[in-house]
Amino acid sequence: MNDYLKNIIQNIPEKPGCYQYYDDKGVIIYVGKAKNLKKRVGQYFTKRHDSPKTRILVSKIRDIKYIIVDTEADTLLLENNLIKEFQPRYNVMLKDDKSYPSIVIRNEYYPRVELTRKILKDKSQYFGPYSNVPSVKTLLEFIHKLFPIRTCSLNLTPEKIAEGKYKVCLEYHIKRCLGPCVGLQATEDYIKNVDSIKEILKGNTNLVSDDIYAKMLELAEQQQFEEANRLKEKYLLIENFKNKSTVVSSIKYNIDVYSYDEDENAAYINYLNVHNGAIIQAYTFEYRKRLDEAKEELLGLGILEVRERFGSKAKEIVVPFYPDMALEGVEFVIPQRGDKKKLLILSTQNVRQYKIDKIKKAESLNPEQRSVRILKEIQKDLNLKELPTHIECFDNSNIQGTNPVSACVVFKMGKPSKKDYRHFNVKTVEGPDDFSTMREVVYRRYKRMMDEETPLPQLIVIDGGKGQLSAACESLKILGIYGKVAIVGIAKRLEEIYYPEDSIPLYLDKNSESLKVLQHLRDEAHRFGITFHRNQRSKSQVKSELDNIKGIGDETKRLLLKEFRSVKRIKLASDEEVEKIVGKHKTALIRKYFEDKNS
Repeated sequence: MNDYLKNIIQNIPEKPGCYQYYDDKGVIIYVGKAKNLKKRVGQYFTKRHDSPKTRILVSKIRDIKYIIVDTEADTLLLENNLIKEFQPRYNVMLKDDKSYPSIVIRNEYYPRVELTRKILKDKSQYFGPYSNVPSVKTLLEFIHKLFPIRTCSLNLTPEKIAEGKYKVCLEYHIKRCLGPCVGLQATEDYIKNVDSIKEILKGNTNLVSDDIYAKMLELAEQQQFEEANRLKEKYLLIENFKNKSTVVSSIKYNIDVYSYDEDENAAYINYLNVHNGAIIQAYTFEYRKRLDEAKEELLGLGILEVRERFGSKAKEIVVPFYPDMALEGVEFVIPQRGDKKKLLILSTQNVRQYKIDKIKKAESLNPEQRSVRILKEIQKDLNLKELPTHIECFDNSNIQGTNPVSACVVFKMGKPSKKDYRHFNVKTVEGPDDFSTMREVVYRRYKRMMDEETPLPQLIVIDGGKGQLSAACESLKILGIYGKVAIVGIAKRLEEIYYPEDSIPLYLDKNSESLKVLQHLRDEAHRFGITFHRNQRSKSQVKSELDNIKGIGDETKRLLLKEFRSVKRIKLASDEEVEKIVGKHKTALIRKYFEDKNS
């Protein structure tokens, strides 16, 4: 696997969709589906494949593209559409020599509708092929639930039915068949059901549902309510089927769908070709900006490029906004709701994912580029004068006023610089006074930096609301650097960002990278402060009388307590017992300390 494919796989989203593999000539050689695109595509290149066919396929892959969809069910339908359209050479080869299943309507007096893998020249009507057996079975189950047609393999000729050779089976008794084998269902009625099934398989579900709806109303007017209710149940079944997917619409659309996105340097356009309500083509491309071109102009250029390249003749084009162009006989539509709106949303998801992938690929090759981009976003979102390449964040920790400490964490180029972290034992504050603690540690931090002539940060972040921020600002004013260094507070409850002398907070988008960096700063300061505070508490809780003996360090204390378990036992032990552990000199220090204390 070369670096180009590695970059693609690294940035594929963990979403449902279909992927396409291309060979060195740019031809699609395989189409597949996945619940998780990133995981599935990655397996082709990380697993050892027993099948030689799969190994051959992987060796020929030179490019990977994919289409994301809303649901896992949509991946089945989309994969089927793409396979039928492009007929990639490796799809059939990698299915263990099995052909794709199709749905056949048998050429019989009372046609059966069933799954088959063999397409014969027997004048039967075939629909498909379909890429997945479960999806075919689901469709057949829906058809049999909607229309009671036979599932038996009896030779139902008029002569044999007239002879009375057959009897009704269980399917008749559970009302899944109307008994044509014994003449209980007229041939014309049966054929009408089969014709409706053909329309559904062609994607023309609207024709079927409209016909059922009209008959339902007619029966209701004639007060045949039981029969009308039966048709109502069928109508609702079809409507539910139509509304399940954005990949295949119940309406026989033949349209083009475009979406648009952009950044400072490029415009991105996604194109979906919808034929008979099914997406059969998806393509995303970009224009490098040379001047300050308007998005309407760029979208128009993209539409012309697609129509010329792919020979599209669509008379209706769905767009997010009207392009700066006019095409004879073509209507531009900006949908507000319905199937066309869903298709536009799907196209928008794909163009945004393309843009994200492009950024991630570039940043994986140049990590510093990502850092600069995020810092520029922080600078823009917080309205800073300078790019915040050096950010510091403060957090205080104490429990009921005991062992008050404060932590300062440092981020450089948007990433933690742990060697620059600092913690503070609070010296001038007694009790749980968070404001005074913040005032002290901010003053101490920047007084020392100024004395040592160390460069100050471009941004200071205070973990807390207006009170903590005001206390920190007081220290900056005393030091004479207030206004020279940007400072904000971030409150925990709603992630509000506070500015000095401004009571109205700023709320950043919950998904923005600026907020994520600020949250990371705050969380890291809290973690660092809590860890230091716990250590301080632990030290205060394990102090013993041995700490007061000059010349007795932590290691000597540990050895003594390990051996004797308590200070009392050390006092009672003989000199020889203590000397075995710490030697004569330290034994003399210990004895002298206890003798002086008792005298």
